[in-house]
Amino acid sequence: MNIKERMAFIIQKEAEAINQINITDEFETAIQLLLACPGKVITTGIGKAGYVASKFSATLSSTGTPAFFVHPAEAGHGDLGMVNPDDVIIAFSTSGKSIEVIEMLENARQLGVSRVIGVTSHPDSPLRKLSELVLDMGSDIVEPCPLQVTPSASIAVMQAISDALALTLMELKGFTTHDYGMRHHKGYLGSITRQQHQYDD
Repeated sequence: MNIKERMAFIIQKEAEAINQINITDEFETAIQLLLACPGKVITTGIGKAGYVASKFSATLSSTGTPAFFVHPAEAGHGDLGMVNPDDVIIAFSTSGKSIEVIEMLENARQLGVSRVIGVTSHPDSPLRKLSELVLDMGSDIVEPCPLQVTPSASIAVMQAISDALALTLMELKGFTTHDYGMRHHKGYLGSITRQQHQYDD
């Protein structure tokens, strides 16, 4: 095996999967739904998709859209109590068939949460039926691992969609460097935003 060629192939396949995302009207509708959300944005997912959902909530929170991650398994043990009808749930699942995610959405519906955005790939996914709106990842994603099962290209697609949502919201809200620094005042990024704010003043 030529290691460098193999690594370049994997990166290329992930980039191709991202480039094949079809930005439909549903993506704009999702932005409007999030922009008008009177409550919080709640993200969820399990496995690798859960890590994307968790990162998405962190990005939203630091860019002016209050959000938090609810683990779908913990939702069945009381964490669903953090959800209320004013919230919007965004559920990530490539297959859209993860039992824990489906159960969480079914139970959230009983609590009056009607605004659900599903991010999924499989056309026959139950997640689609439980979602008011679906952001389609594309149904022809091929994972570049030797077994074609390790979540990689699909996760790259999820990550790209979540970043596109968060950064578009950030821009629409007129979120400034000062606003960012108020929420992210530690570390390297905090130092950059403080310097930029001082320069602007």
